[in-house]
Amino acid sequence: MHGLLDLRLLTTFVHAAHSGSLSATALQVGRTQSAVTMQMQRLEEMLGQSLLHRSGSGVRLTGAGERFLDFAERILKMHDEAILAFSVKGLHGSIVFGSPEDYLLSFFPMLMKGFGKKYPDIEIKVVSAPTVELRALLQSRKVDLALMSTPNLNDIDNVVRTEPLVWVGSKPTLEQHDFGSVVPLALPASNAMDHRAACDAMARAGLRYKIAHASNSLAGLIGLSRSGLAISVMTREAVPPDLHILNAPLPPLQHLGMVIDFADGDRSPAVKAFADHIRAVLPSL
Repeated sequence: MHGLLDLRLLTTFVHAAHSGSLSATALQVGRTQSAVTMQMQRLEEMLGQSLLHRSGSGVRLTGAGERFLDFAERILKMHDEAILAFSVKGLHGSIVFGSPEDYLLSFFPMLMKGFGKKYPDIEIKVVSAPTVELRALLQSRKVDLALMSTPNLNDIDNVVRTEPLVWVGSKPTLEQHDFGSVVPLALPASNAMDHRAACDAMARAGLRYKIAHASNSLAGLIGLSRSGLAISVMTREAVPPDLHILNAPLPPLQHLGMVIDFADGDRSPAVKAFADHIRAVLPSL
């Protein structure tokens, strides 16, 4: 390899790798197709490797091209981050961020503390809603990105953090609640993951229960739990210190994965920056 890598060549290569077309790449980078071809030839000469298979239908990556793509994307990302970090103007803009209430209560303050210091000129508007509603809000582009729940923990590329669901009551054990043979539950709507997880777990354990109270608000579920009239289900980090996590004879509950999803369309630098911040910080909170 001879010479330093040219960021313009890397940018063109990344566009070509993703589009599979030199003509489309030419439009994206504002050059002629022949200029793009010459750029790719120059990059291959610098690396001493063939990066693209060329055919009448377009281009595709060689084995070396696939390996180099990861390096090229990381180099360009670091370049952009460095420019932003030392820019006088920095990032500006507005974000509409959606999240379930329990995640906002547990994690949002610390997420905002670090992000706000780094990007003080980005305004974040918050929408609190269950995951099932957030999906619709993303599709209608009423939120830009959302932190949501998924039961699929095998999606390791997208799950940012896992959180256990727990039973919550006003007293340390189920027996102390003195409910009798039928356990009263306070749960969110029937399409919520927490609701399904609680009912499925009780059914598998063969325990009798009834849906005594309902609330789609975490504050409502906490209030119902404090009343002692029912037990509820919430993520462990959302349990306030005056309530108790209940164990056997209640069955264990599943873990939920936390994932970031985006509205369709181009993502602004502010949206990308906040998503990257969540991925970097949330696992350690």
